[in-house]
Amino acid sequence: MRILKNIIVSVALLAVALSSRAENPIPAEYKQGGFFIGCQAYTFRFFSAMEAIQKTAEAGGRVIEFYPGQKFSKEEPTLKWDHTASDEMIAKIKAKLDEYKVRAVNYGVVFGPESTPTEEEWRKVFEFAKKMNLYAITTESEETLDIIEKMVKEYDIRVGIHEHAKNPKKPDYKLWDPNYVLKLIENRDIRIGACADTGHWVRSGLNPVECLQILRGRVISTHMKDLKEFGKVSSHDVPFGTGVSDIPAILNELKDMAFDGNISVEYEYNWEHSVPEVAQCIGFVRGYGMGKNWE
Repeated sequence: MRILKNIIVSVALLAVALSSRAENPIPAEYKQGGFFIGCQAYTFRFFSAMEAIQKTAEAGGRVIEFYPGQKFSKEEPTLKWDHTASDEMIAKIKAKLDEYKVRAVNYGVVFGPESTPTEEEWRKVFEFAKKMNLYAITTESEETLDIIEKMVKEYDIRVGIHEHAKNPKKPDYKLWDPNYVLKLIENRDIRIGACADTGHWVRSGLNPVECLQILRGRVISTHMKDLKEFGKVSSHDVPFGTGVSDIPAILNELKDMAFDGNISVEYEYNWEHSVPEVAQCIGFVRGYGMGKNWE
């Protein structure tokens, strides 16, 4: 009976993985060490979106996740990069991506937990994602899941629910809990899932591997961090493999669940000079995967 149950679970997970891969996948050429590893542009929030592309490439990343509101460029500092960008701005960003051989794959976090954007507002985000040929969008707007599901089916673009850390000052905020996120998405379109923020899980006193197992089959993307201390909101980022997060175990779990989304290094420390540390993080993932012969 146990063997039969394991077979059924394995077949179900394979079906999820295959259905996920069938929808707007990231091109395989951007994979390193078995993963699509790059940066969340927020890592370089003291710089412009144009500079974030360059710095991602300098750190060894092949993919980038943009966020709304970053300064567009040094030359045009009054312009902001988000889903309201003009076609001219989008063309310039695409040219910069081509120059540095970096692929834009994700966008967020757009719309926070207390926001209730209209269908028209969500459509602007999905139209932007379509123009940028993105794999996914990241949000915390749990109140608009009906609209999100409609857009996901129409545009064939995934959406990941992001989780910030548990905050005693905000008892109504529940997205830090992977069980809560799972309940939100489990009966929704398979293209709606979780953006697994491993650092915020550690800050919340949770084991990232156990959290990934809870969300198995529904992980759209990841914000990966290694932190100096466990269970402290104030804990800061350190290069992968030097902190309390078990990055190898996290990578093993992601590979075991056939995860094929983006891993965004979101390094929120040493803001103005973080490229060498981000490069260590990306190099860790690439080297670990190559050592495992992951493709």
